[in-house]
Amino acid sequence: MGKNISIDYTTQVRKVLVITLILNSFVAFAKVFYGYITNSIAMASDGFHSFFDGISNVVGLIGVWIASCPPDEEHPYGHKKYETLFTIIIAVMIFASCFQILKKVYMSFSENHRTIVTEASFAVMLVTVAVNIFVMIYESKKGKQLCSEFLVADAMHTKSDIFTSIAVIVSLVLMRMGYYHADAIVGIIIAFFIARIGYKIMKEASGVLVDTVCLDRSAIESLVNSVDGVKGCHDIRTRGQENCVYLDLHAMVDKNMSTEKAHGIADKIERKIKKEFPSVVDIIVHIEPETVEH
Repeated sequence: MGKNISIDYTTQVRKVLVITLILNSFVAFAKVFYGYITNSIAMASDGFHSFFDGISNVVGLIGVWIASCPPDEEHPYGHKKYETLFTIIIAVMIFASCFQILKKVYMSFSENHRTIVTEASFAVMLVTVAVNIFVMIYESKKGKQLCSEFLVADAMHTKSDIFTSIAVIVSLVLMRMGYYHADAIVGIIIAFFIARIGYKIMKEASGVLVDTVCLDRSAIESLVNSVDGVKGCHDIRTRGQENCVYLDLHAMVDKNMSTEKAHGIADKIERKIKKEFPSVVDIIVHIEPETVEH
């Protein structure tokens, strides 16, 4: 990835994170504050969930800044995986919020817990749900446009916040009807949704760290074989992220071909792959004579 593209990518991701940080902070404060006033476990827990959304934005700002640093002697492949590392940190934070919610649920069953439900409770939740829907759509759209796994993961985190907020509203209705344990039960439901989102984020991010295949090998093979002079292609390997793929392969040529011509074919392969797959930032083409066993 060129320097200008990297700078533009970092600037745009940072802008998205700052906007979502401001909105998430507002949502978290509103729910936590009113949750404590009305003694609502579900609302306060949902507020802490939103608070983790805000923290993840801060973590994201740091992670994207580090990931944008150019390659150096100790990191010849660049720092892109730091973004993946910080994505996993978000998942860990999600699991931590699950633990806190379940802790509050346990305390509610062991204590004489009563929640105060008012019209303002519904107003706070409806406003915060509307804000969360906007944040999720905005961040998900930008994440897909920029091919940022962090923004997409963070949007999924916000999506879980929407589900939990809806569950909180349902619990408020039930408590208004006299079902006081609905508050704690919804807390358990919230913890389940949060854990599910955390697992999905962890699974996708870990795939990058363990170098899971990220491009269709058959498509690469077909493309390479279409280059004039190529007699075959094998040992295709890809790794990296959606917007930063590293690829290496073996291409066979006529055994009597000169080194200069073989090198020219390798250059053609690189250009053709990068044109067809813009996400590929580095390619290593191993040229070998057609008669070599593989």
